[in-house]
Amino acid sequence: MPIAAADCGTEPVAADPAARAFYMRTMQALNAAAMPYLVGGGFALAHYTAVPRQTHDFDIFVRRGDYAQVMSTLAAAGYHTELTFPHWLGKATCEHGCVDVIFSSGNGVSSVDDGWFRSAPAAEIFGIAVRLCPVEEMIWSKAFVMERERYDCADIMHLLLTCADALDWTHLLERFGPHWRVLFTHLCLFGFVYPGERNRIPKHVMRALTGRLDRELRDEPPAECICNGTLLSREQYLTDVQHWGFRDARHTDASRMTPEDVVLWTEAIGDASPRK
Repeated sequence: MPIAAADCGTEPVAADPAARAFYMRTMQALNAAAMPYLVGGGFALAHYTAVPRQTHDFDIFVRRGDYAQVMSTLAAAGYHTELTFPHWLGKATCEHGCVDVIFSSGNGVSSVDDGWFRSAPAAEIFGIAVRLCPVEEMIWSKAFVMERERYDCADIMHLLLTCADALDWTHLLERFGPHWRVLFTHLCLFGFVYPGERNRIPKHVMRALTGRLDRELRDEPPAECICNGTLLSREQYLTDVQHWGFRDARHTDASRMTPEDVVLWTEAIGDASPRK
């Protein structure tokens, strides 16, 4: 019998004392300052799925408008802070670890907004009260992570396995919007990974998506040659946009990235934290 979400915990691994103290110090500083933030990463995944994961940093998600105050709070706590990538991520570091302060995604699609906070569940990490990233937002942001060195599909499969019955499917479909094929791909793959559990995905969702596919097949494809692959991988589709004449989807309304953001994000290929 697959594990139920209610059986899951919030701690991905038994952290070593220094890391545990670092995580606690971070949460205590933010809570004391009444900063609005959500915990994601391995802690959120463990809460929903019980999948253990060694964490090397602490992921928090904030609205862009709250970013400066959050970073000021962490700086006052003794952390070194920097806006690492202006379109989605800053870092706060000390000798014991790193906090990733995330307000969007590497592809400029999955921005943190009020919707992330409306349904964020309460939890405890090492006895400290926090709120977690909602499952729907985790699926939305992870669905686009398809790098050679990092592919978050298994995380999505596990989130669907444990949480499909409780998902706000209407909200999830709205989140993907014109990128519904990305969601459809993962839902189809779920039925392959867990053939005996495929009915966990509501039939009306699958019918709605197959209906979209049927209507799309009846239409002529867009005249413009666009490569949406750059929304999935910052490296693997560079040939398409640099040499084959495809327009980079990150230079369209699909993404909030500026041309300068694209250049900076591309130059950082090979860094230790390849995310979307």
